[in-house]
Amino acid sequence: MRALPRIALVTLLLAPSDVAFAQGLSCPTPQNPMVEVELLFGRNIGGHLGVSDAQWRSFVAREITPRFPEGLTVLEATGQWRDAKTKAPVREPSKIVRIIVPADAASDEKVEAIAAAYIKRFRQDSVGIVRRPACVYFKPKT
Repeated sequence: MRALPRIALVTLLLAPSDVAFAQGLSCPTPQNPMVEVELLFGRNIGGHLGVSDAQWRSFVAREITPRFPEGLTVLEATGQWRDAKTKAPVREPSKIVRIIVPADAASDEKVEAIAAAYIKRFRQDSVGIVRRPACVYFKPKT
C-alpha cells in the first residue's frame, strides 16, 4: 500500500491499544476476548511488482512467524489506493495477513514491528493495520 489517506493514518495512530480495545468485550463460554489483526501489504515498488513470492515467503518466515508462531492466515488480494499526485486510483497485488492475538501491549508492539520491517525492507509508504475485538475459540479435535 503506497499512501493511506491522512485521516486513515491519523486514525491508525490514534487507535486504542489492543488492551483497551478488548476491555468490556463479553464473550460466551468457551470463547475468550482477543483481537483480530489484519495487516495489508502492497507488493508494488515504484509502480511495478517488486516483492516477489520468494521475498514474501522470506519476510513471513523472518518477521511474522517468529513473532506469532501460534499461527496466522495469508490471503491473496488486489489493493487499491489513490495516488496523491495524480489523484488516479492505483491497483496492486497485495497480501493480507490475519492474526488472532491476545489483547495486550506486547502483541501491539509485534504488529507495529512487522509493519515497520516491511516498510523499510520494501521501500513502502505504509502498511495498513486493522484491529477488531473478537470472541475466539479454537475447537479441539474430538
